[in-house]
Amino acid sequence: MEIKLIDKSGKATKSGVELSEVTFGREFNEALVHQVVVAYQANARTATRAQLGRGNVSHTTHKPWNQKGTGRARSGMSSSPIWRGGGRAFPNSPDENFSHKVNRKAYRAGMCSILSELVRQTRLSVVEDFSVDTPKTKNFVEKIKGMGFNDGVLLLVDGFDENLYLSARNVPNVLVVEAQYVDPVSLVRFPHVVATKAAVKKLEEMLA
Repeated sequence: MEIKLIDKSGKATKSGVELSEVTFGREFNEALVHQVVVAYQANARTATRAQLGRGNVSHTTHKPWNQKGTGRARSGMSSSPIWRGGGRAFPNSPDENFSHKVNRKAYRAGMCSILSELVRQTRLSVVEDFSVDTPKTKNFVEKIKGMGFNDGVLLLVDGFDENLYLSARNVPNVLVVEAQYVDPVSLVRFPHVVATKAAVKKLEEMLA
């Protein structure tokens, strides 16, 4: 499978790069992609909230009124979740565990499925290199717009480029990520993905 390289204006050039069928030629598995994305989002959560249950709120164990004979609904104590000032029925706890386990083989298959779908939808573009000479956001934005990516883009590079990172970090809907750190949520979220040739090779090595 071959994909054409694009130039600085976003147009396809005569030269191309060969893509691995294992990484970029798979059928789309919606259920697996959903599982991988949900697991990644769940594992990113941290239990930082704590709410008061019926045993934690200030209350009395005195029965508000007799069980029978008053005509009112029976009630046990003032900490009941249905009472104003009562505790939560199912309070959040800082001890909650949100982690989801996904097998390594399934995770790699899900990532390959996403990348393959990006190729089919022509949302993945490959460039020879994507670097900037100086860390200036204005020049970076002009470069992105000149390539036709006005509605958001994910840039995949093979290594950390300080000038590129500093130029892009304050631009909305633009994210620069090293290929080895890319996640399924970013691949799905952005309308366009631009990867360097070296980043493509690194993805193929990781997901083979």
